[in-house]
Amino acid sequence: MSFDYITDGNEIYRRSFAMIREESNLSAFDADQAQVAVRMIHAAGQTDLAQDIEMSAGAVTAAREALRRGAPILCDVNMVASGVTRTRLPKDNEVVCLLKDPRVPELAKKLGTTRTAAAVELWEDRLDGAVVAIGNAPTALFHLLNWLEEDPTRPRPAVILGIPVGFVGAAESKQACADVAEKLGTEFITVHGRRGGSAITCAAINALATEKEIL
Repeated sequence: MSFDYITDGNEIYRRSFAMIREESNLSAFDADQAQVAVRMIHAAGQTDLAQDIEMSAGAVTAAREALRRGAPILCDVNMVASGVTRTRLPKDNEVVCLLKDPRVPELAKKLGTTRTAAAVELWEDRLDGAVVAIGNAPTALFHLLNWLEEDPTRPRPAVILGIPVGFVGAAESKQACADVAEKLGTEFITVHGRRGGSAITCAAINALATEKEIL
């Protein structure tokens, strides 16, 4: 048996994005936001994801400006870091995940939290103006929000992509992301509810990295 299927990668993207735009309600987004939302929906394979995506008004602009300045991308897990398409990055931006840093296990024990949350503590010297991408661990997102909120003099990221997936704490952490980021005047992108994860987070980063929908 021989199967007939599309083999041109760019054509697959073009058709996929066209189908997403036809089937999704993107009315809540401006043109730049819709480009990011389309890639996130593509990664999820679910057109109804659009109803759960929330972006602050300046999130796309802030993220793109930060990346053009050479800002690092700070990731909660290696799966997010690995999913960033380096050829899309405008300044060969550093993609950082400190989960395997040797200081993390002892720091997690000291703080009484998860390793992903403890690794956030090690972002401080890179955080100012950075793009934060949390796609797996609600504890990392909660920890970051608490850390930012408790001391207004601490460095602020340019934008927080708070999109962890899961059943325990995920929905709550993403609502907290929207609430705290708005309170602090920090741009954010999130997906409300239980859905999220590394693939959707990477899709958002890759869309933010360049205005070209297909490379």
